[in-house]
Parts: sequence; structure tokens; C-alpha cells
Amino acid sequence: MSDADAGSREPSPEEEVPESLADFPSVDRPKTTSGESYAYHSPIPEAILNNPGPVILGVDEAGRGPVLGPMVYAVAYCLQSDSAILKEHKFDDSKKLKTAFRSALIRKLTTPGSTLHTKLGWSTFSISPAAISAGMMRSTSSGVYNLNAQALDATVALIAGVIAAGVPVAEIYVDTVGPPASYQAKLQKLFPTAAVTVSKKADSLYPIVSAASVCAKVTRDAALDVLVETCGVAEGKMGTGYPGDERTKQWLRGSMEPVFGWSPAMARFSWSTAKDLLEGGKGTKAVGVSVEWAEDLGEGEQGIMGFMEEGGRGVAGWYGRGVGAQVDF
Repeated sequence: MSDADAGSREPSPEEEVPESLADFPSVDRPKTTSGESYAYHSPIPEAILNNPGPVILGVDEAGRGPVLGPMVYAVAYCLQSDSAILKEHKFDDSKKLKTAFRSALIRKLTTPGSTLHTKLGWSTFSISPAAISAGMMRSTSSGVYNLNAQALDATVALIAGVIAAGVPVAEIYVDTVGPPASYQAKLQKLFPTAAVTVSKKADSLYPIVSAASVCAKVTRDAALDVLVETCGVAEGKMGTGYPGDERTKQWLRGSMEPVFGWSPAMARFSWSTAKDLLEGGKGTKAVGVSVEWAEDLGEGEQGIMGFMEEGGRGVAGWYGRGVGAQVDF
């Protein structure tokens, strides 16, 4: 079947893609709305299964900076001999491509029988806001589990997953926001059988990283669509999700529950934009209310856990014992 037969002709940058992004296979609706992290792996392309030659693989992410929604890491891979298809389909840094163009590329990628579907494989790892915040707020032997450490683990897990599936990865290209040399050394040590290249702006320099960039961006956008739909937010009300966006800050302030904040599937509580609204700081008046938990009571006073333990005062001790009277309602 040709690309035309598969409904995957070259998209125009202005082309509309009416189907919901949330239907893409890399978006797990239940896990997205419950605030879970998860991975997706496409089937290994027919071209690689039928011709197990050397493969190139690219890595990029989307959603590192926003206070809303997941951070998505993605890999894309194909035979070295098929790399020309990436330029033919005009893959580029996802931020340089219009939304409809990105969506049309992914539509082609997920259409059985299209050139991209038979030659390009991809995987994503969606790190939920809850997981990001929990990681950044917990301590490890080497300090907090910061965003760079979480990004490295996601990258390693995706690459290892592709290799474990039997794909003969010979070259790895990674986009980075930190020092490339140290990051490259870490990955090279972990994947000694492949030549690793880590570079800033890799999503513009290497088409295979551009493909990963598009997969990551479309997956994140689709996940946000699911979250917006679940929360019943009017289109555009949340803004871009970035801390500097006034619409985003207004939405956070207006939708915040005073005690619990926001859904952990939606907001990153570890971001200062969210923390300042909850607790106050940096000229921001706290919107959240202060809660004094029972376990914080003074010395000698009964905490909630002691209340439940055997030998504790319990309900009878706090409120008196029943007299056996029956009350009809």
C-alpha cells in the first residue's frame, strides 16, 4: 500500500487534523487522569524486522518547564539506510513546526502501510506531574531526585527498552539542556556498543532527534487535551502551562482547592508558581489555608495514630460510651 493509499500524503503546514490528539496510542487516558507515569512502545517497524542492519536512535523531550501537565521523553529509531525519509517528511525541531503539521506527521506514523509506519519506530515515557513533584521533594543519598536525574532515568529506560526488544542500535543522538560532555559520558558507559552523541540543539541538527521531538510534543499535547477534557476547562483558559503565562497563573489561582491545591495529575506542586500560591512567597499572597494535623499536637496530647492504636482512648474515650439506646430515623 502506498502512502497515498494509506491516507498519509505530505501534510501542509496549514492543514487541519480534525481527529482528537487524545486518541493517539501513546496516551493512556486512565493513567493520565490518575496521575501515573507510563511508557508506550510502538511495534518494531517491518523494515527493521526484515533487515536487521544498524539502527540510529534519537532522544528528545517536551514539557520540561511547564507547571502543568506531564514531561514526555521520546525516542525515534530507524535503519541507517532509511534515514533519508526523515528529511523527505520534513521532520524538524517540534517547536518550529505548526501544530497541524506535527499532528499530520504523527498520523502518518501511526497509519499502517505508510512509509513512516513501516520504517520508523518510536517510544515515549510520560512522567506525571505527581511523579515529578514527589521526586523533587524527596531526598536520596546524593540529594533530591531532581529533574535532570529523572530525565536521565527516562532516557536510559527508553533506550534500554528498544535494545532489549532486539533492535540493533548502533548510533544514539540525544538533545540536552545541560553540559553535553558529562551526559554523553554517562550514556556511553551505559550503552558501550553504540556510538553516543549528546548535543545542544540536537533536535535541529539530527533528523532522528527531530522525529523524537515531534513524538514527545504531540504526546504531551494530547495528554493535556485529556486533562483539560477531564477537568472541564474551557479552551485556552489554562494558557500554555508555563509559569510565566498570566493565563496559566490565573487558572491556577482560580481553580485551586484551598486545602489540597490541584489534581496531582495536572499540576507540579514542586514548582515555585504552585508552591507560592499554596504557601505564599515572592510577593505572592497565599491562597491555600494552613492545616494543623493531629500528629502535630503538643507533648502529652493524643495524636490521630495513637487514637487508633490499641490502648488509645478511641472513640469511646473521646466522646463517651453509648448507652444502648436505639434511635429510629
